[in-house]
Amino acid sequence: MASRLNPYISFAGDAKQAMEFYKEVFGGDLAVHTYGDFGSEAPPGYADKIMHGMLETTRGFTLMGADNPPGTEHKPGNNIAVSLSGDDADELRGYWDKLSGGGTVSVPLEKQMWGDVFGMCTDKFGITWMVNVSEQQS
Repeated sequence: MASRLNPYISFAGDAKQAMEFYKEVFGGDLAVHTYGDFGSEAPPGYADKIMHGMLETTRGFTLMGADNPPGTEHKPGNNIAVSLSGDDADELRGYWDKLSGGGTVSVPLEKQMWGDVFGMCTDKFGITWMVNVSEQQS
């Protein structure tokens, strides 16, 4: 397997819902494992919480996520941003529409001073996304 760079996102108990949402946005195969799946006794209240989730898409995207482990503090959204970039404007705009739906747009998806179309939003789970549509070179 080649090395890959992908975000790993911690959630405050709603990792399953978040990972299913991202599967709806990007498609692909989602594998989730709960604390209870690993054979040892799960911490109280954690049997159904996600210990590890991974979404792999046909476009080559990989997104991992889990519920915060017991006893750790959750710091939502401000410690991670996920970047989507490329030159397929229709595809990237489709992701933008789904990710920003129900969330908050901080930078509208529009042409920027560097020539690309860029936008930034926070989705309904508190995750910040940056979408950059590159100017196609002719």
